[in-house]
Amino acid sequence: MESEGIDPGLPSLDVTPPVVAAPWEPLADADIPAEDGFADELAGAPAAPEPEPAIPVQPSIPEPAPLTSHGPARVIAMVNQKGGVGKTTSTVSLGAALAGYGRRVLLVDFDPQGAVAVSLGINPNELDLTIYNLLTESDCHIGDVILSTDVEDLDLLPSNIDLSAAEVQLVSEVGREHSLARALAPIMPEYDVILIDCQPSLGLLTVNALTASQGVIIPMETEYFALRGVALLKDTIDKVASRLNPDLQIIGVLPTMFDPRTLHSREVLSTVQQAFGDTVFQTVINRTVKFPDAAVAGEPITAFAPVSGGAGAYRQLAREVLSR
Repeated sequence: MESEGIDPGLPSLDVTPPVVAAPWEPLADADIPAEDGFADELAGAPAAPEPEPAIPVQPSIPEPAPLTSHGPARVIAMVNQKGGVGKTTSTVSLGAALAGYGRRVLLVDFDPQGAVAVSLGINPNELDLTIYNLLTESDCHIGDVILSTDVEDLDLLPSNIDLSAAEVQLVSEVGREHSLARALAPIMPEYDVILIDCQPSLGLLTVNALTASQGVIIPMETEYFALRGVALLKDTIDKVASRLNPDLQIIGVLPTMFDPRTLHSREVLSTVQQAFGDTVFQTVINRTVKFPDAAVAGEPITAFAPVSGGAGAYRQLAREVLSR
């Protein structure tokens, strides 16, 4: 029976109040409506890219105080068994920069290629006496072998291809690992820094250099394959320190041939800094054509292009080495 006053043609109204969630109940993700296909698009979206390593900013290191006297020398070996990483360039450039700050510096060319002499405008094949004679002849005095250079306070103990025979001859010597240390002992009071440019190997000559040194600088090219041999080199340094020379320590790892334009160089530098921490020098040596040009001219970069970025970097490295 139809009720009076109600139009049967109108639909009935549901007056039941809606259920409202309590204000403190969070909505689940499933309750949030999404546009068709939007969720699928988010699920397949690539992750945000990692930030690229930043280009290093060269620090500001104060100049060292002038010296009132000289000696005894601190002996530093430039070592890396990988060739082409900038050992000779770093030896010559750092030595010249240290001499520029009033230090008396002796460069020891301990590589049979004689590249240090060539970098200073000296033909090693025309020399009558070299470090080979000093190591193998008992009557040869170091003062007869040392050469002065065109750079003030910078001297050279040269070598040439004859040095390659010294490694064989020293094998039968008693205390063969200390041969270089014995040869350098008479002139230690005359110099402030002695830098040894080692050959690209971990043979007896390099062990001699490590035994004679108090510190090691490892020049390392900012390139992937340069990372591979550093662990082996560090193992050799640790063995020499534990068995032959307890005073030996790594002064620093020097990044060389850095190209700030390439992501690869920046990534390798970042990896080196993470692996070695504070051992890595703050100074980074950028790749530049000025270095080979200076070698051809037979001059250190500080004399060949004194206002160039390369010269400035090695002056900064000299300040950093002296501060350490």
